[in-house]
Amino acid sequence: MCGRFALYADYAALLERFNIEEAALEQGLYEKNYNVAPSQQIAAVINDGKQNRLGTFRWGLIPSWAKDHKIGYKMINARGETAAEKPSFRTAFRKRRCLIPASAFYEWKKGEGSKTPMLIHLENDELFAFAGLWESWKAQDGQMVHSCTILTTEPNALMAEIHDRMPVILSKSDEQVWLDPNVQDPELLQELIKPYQRSGLEAYEVSGAVNSPKNNGQELIQKIG
Repeated sequence: MCGRFALYADYAALLERFNIEEAALEQGLYEKNYNVAPSQQIAAVINDGKQNRLGTFRWGLIPSWAKDHKIGYKMINARGETAAEKPSFRTAFRKRRCLIPASAFYEWKKGEGSKTPMLIHLENDELFAFAGLWESWKAQDGQMVHSCTILTTEPNALMAEIHDRMPVILSKSDEQVWLDPNVQDPELLQELIKPYQRSGLEAYEVSGAVNSPKNNGQELIQKIG
């Protein structure tokens, strides 16, 4: 699964990396986040058929038919193998896909009676993107809530030593295909859902302070040992 990640790139670098032509998330509203947690507002990239746009979405997908927003707490992730078929995700899988920018993500490695927090990032420290899905849900008071989920897949060789799942990290060449709302072929989209190459990732132990979403600072990404 993916239950915590970090986005600490500069605003200008974020716009450039994802070819953003229009941003609902203005520079003054963007803040670096070293401990992104479920239910928070996170940056995501969508494509309206013409251009890439940057906005904010609640992390934890709320299907349009949901009666209560609390369902989103259970939908921070969607299994990539079944998302195209599940009622909660299948429409978004066809029509409402997004990129969720990240600098790194965290996972907890199980040991004897303990869990060790690990940070995973690209070896070249570049920004990357999770494959995501998004939805719009109308609350009883009329407010529109835009929410999203991160797809997961089986682990690569590195992640298999840490956890039995990993987020779907798209290659740069696959990102625009994933974003394109005109691409709705489930078989084509399914080909993009795969473990990221082992050689491109690095993992190391970080402070247990990351266990609490209340902690949020550059010290969380520092290597221990």
